[in-house]
Amino acid sequence: MEITHIGGPTAVLNLGGLTFLIDPAFDEPRDYQLPGRVMTKLIGPAIPADKLGPIDVALVSHDEHKDNLDDAGRALLATIPTVLSTPGAATRIDGVRGLENWESIDLRRPDGGVITVTGVPALHGPEGAEKVLGVVTGFVLQGEGLPTVYVAGDNASLGLVKEIADRFAPIDVAVLFAGAARTGLLDGANLTLTSADAVEAARLLGSATIVPVHTEGWAHFTEGPDQLVAAFREAGLEKRVKVLEHGVPTTVD
Repeated sequence: MEITHIGGPTAVLNLGGLTFLIDPAFDEPRDYQLPGRVMTKLIGPAIPADKLGPIDVALVSHDEHKDNLDDAGRALLATIPTVLSTPGAATRIDGVRGLENWESIDLRRPDGGVITVTGVPALHGPEGAEKVLGVVTGFVLQGEGLPTVYVAGDNASLGLVKEIADRFAPIDVAVLFAGAARTGLLDGANLTLTSADAVEAARLLGSATIVPVHTEGWAHFTEGPDQLVAAFREAGLEKRVKVLEHGVPTTVD
């Protein structure tokens, strides 16, 4: 598989002849005025939306937060043949197919095979976070002769990582949303994995290559790529993590 990190959570993943777009966020840096708070985007996309080329499938972990689906990303969805997200997103955005936890859909590959995409649970913060931040989904991609890929979405629960790792073992590549996001909501709790959490997730995921995203580009992220790599180095797992250069297609195995 090949993956290109656009910035934040946004990445293009080529697998089995299909091109997937993860959490499209393509606005330029700006402040988003939200009820009672401001979200600040610091870095624009490494590749503009109109330079991406054809996208077959969008994987949207949730539609309610600007750092995972912003205005430009939302407009782009109308041009993508298949958009997968949460059941709630399917009620809010035309053309979205919502996946319940553990529900699967088969996507035809150009070579005649299929890639099976399964929606998997994610928790955007501590227990009870759904009531404040909404429902989030992750995705697992599988196909004959292809690596099994776990796209975690904005998940902060190691318990869910273990459940997914056990159910789909062996997972070959895990795209983990890290960065220790904090917004002041939920008493300042971490809303995504910390660097230490990402290390523990790597242990739970066996020998999977860890591709971190969503560790930079927004003011509410408190731990960047350097801290994550340092945590993996301290744990003796530095060879397991692959930090991507923005805009550069990278083969991951």
